[in-house]
Amino acid sequence: MSSSVVDARSDSSLRLYLSPAEFIDSDHERIRAKAGQTVGSVPDPVERASLLYRAVRDGIRYDPYVDYTDPETYRASSVLAKGHGYCVGKASLYVALCRANGIPARIGLADVKNHLATPRLLEAVGTDVFAYHGYVEIMPGREWVKATPTFNASLCERLGVPPLEFTGESDALLQPFDAQGREFMSYIAQHGTFFDVPAKFLIGEMVGSIRSSAGRAACAATWKRKARRAERQPQGCASGFPVDDMAGAGIGRRAVRLVRRRPIAVGLIAPGGR
Repeated sequence: MSSSVVDARSDSSLRLYLSPAEFIDSDHERIRAKAGQTVGSVPDPVERASLLYRAVRDGIRYDPYVDYTDPETYRASSVLAKGHGYCVGKASLYVALCRANGIPARIGLADVKNHLATPRLLEAVGTDVFAYHGYVEIMPGREWVKATPTFNASLCERLGVPPLEFTGESDALLQPFDAQGREFMSYIAQHGTFFDVPAKFLIGEMVGSIRSSAGRAACAATWKRKARRAERQPQGCASGFPVDDMAGAGIGRRAVRLVRRRPIAVGLIAPGGR
């Protein structure tokens, strides 16, 4: 075991970030098996962090059409089992895999701005600012570094955005520019880091402004219909969806009308498309 991991375990404030949690269930059998399979006998925690990052970035399809009212959307082992998830679910999985490998890790939430949002996306969600985007902070050495395993490489290729690489030694946050040098994503507000996914809070942000039970059911049904439609898409589609559909990824119009007093689309990151 490397000295950086030993140091981390000797610090009680860091030992917390090596422990399993309800949603970041790093002690789950599937999580531990995946963590071991991915890194093999690699001794360096920095290299292990990079290998785990790629496993989540490219091995778990980015999917903005998940059911945001379902707690399993945020549980690491469930995301691994399904093979797809959105930014918070993928961040949860990456944190769990890192902890299972003895690397302190925690989840962060931030608001981001999509500078290339298309008119269709803006019409669908009413804003180019997306709240509570999930990212990760890990400590494979002696300092915390940030990583965002959100967009799989095949999706980035189809959207004309370079895949976001992470060496394990320096921050790797959402791409600020696309391949043509245009401004793409920027972080505009930080909400802090957490030991576990604040799933009830995130779910509450999605449905808290829907006043009736019928409205909540309609919102959940919207996500489920999109998820079922996504499962029927041909395998060759980027992230399971045609690129022109990805441009409008987000809350359906019916759900947007139901969600009152929410100027920011919660938790959704949808590439602008072309």
